[in-house]
Amino acid sequence: MQKQLPGINEDRENLLAQVKCFALDMDGTIYLGERWIDGAREFLERIEASGRSYVFVTNNSSKNAAVYVEKLARMGLVVNEEKIVTSGQAAIWYLQRKFPGKKVFLLGNELLREEFLQAGIRLEEDEPEVVVTAFDTSLNYQKMCRVCNFVRAGLPYLATHPDYNCPTEDGFIPDAGAIHAFIHASAFRYPDRVIGKPNEDIIEYLTTRVNAERGQIAMVGDRLYTDIAAGRNHGLKSVLVLSGEATMEETERSEVSPHLIFSSVKEMIPFL
Repeated sequence: MQKQLPGINEDRENLLAQVKCFALDMDGTIYLGERWIDGAREFLERIEASGRSYVFVTNNSSKNAAVYVEKLARMGLVVNEEKIVTSGQAAIWYLQRKFPGKKVFLLGNELLREEFLQAGIRLEEDEPEVVVTAFDTSLNYQKMCRVCNFVRAGLPYLATHPDYNCPTEDGFIPDAGAIHAFIHASAFRYPDRVIGKPNEDIIEYLTTRVNAERGQIAMVGDRLYTDIAAGRNHGLKSVLVLSGEATMEETERSEVSPHLIFSSVKEMIPFL
């Protein structure tokens, strides 16, 4: 029997009226590359005009919050770093609580390394106590060997997020989940804990950053297995947009069902 899904571009139960804060995915939801998705700017303006708030919540840990602020400014939107929530930030928050003072091997870009260091995380290349893997677009064979050695040795192994691919204007590129796959192929382990969407840790971190209860937050995104699962599994409203990775065909087959489905964030504007 085919499962029942909400109608596209409908909100028959007025779920959006209950939302105080919109937690917005970025890649594939608000923009692609350096290009705004049609209507996204107007959507953000409408949220604020209605007296509500939004934050950008991204699993992409290849950049830090400052880079997202700079990127949005280039695209014409001026926000501060308080508007940016990343899986890298959530991983730092998790390390500070669960592994305070431990030496960390970080498989990540220089920008993320800077963010870890600024937060007081001790980074270590040779004798770490914890391994953290992120979306490392500076990956090379030396890094691959090193991280596999540490994981194979049995160190605690954390990952910023599970996404297999990252959407761009030219298609998809391998993301953190693909990195987990090659580590598993060599070291026979997947991460002990994955921090980002759809998991609990980034949602718990999100609630420390916004003035809203879980039931008053809408997670809006284009991926079923991260954005929509995060909302469904942790008490948030989940809103799927069809402007990025997920299609209706995939949604019909998926075990994860969004509360609402819109063609893009532009179609949400009349319900705000």
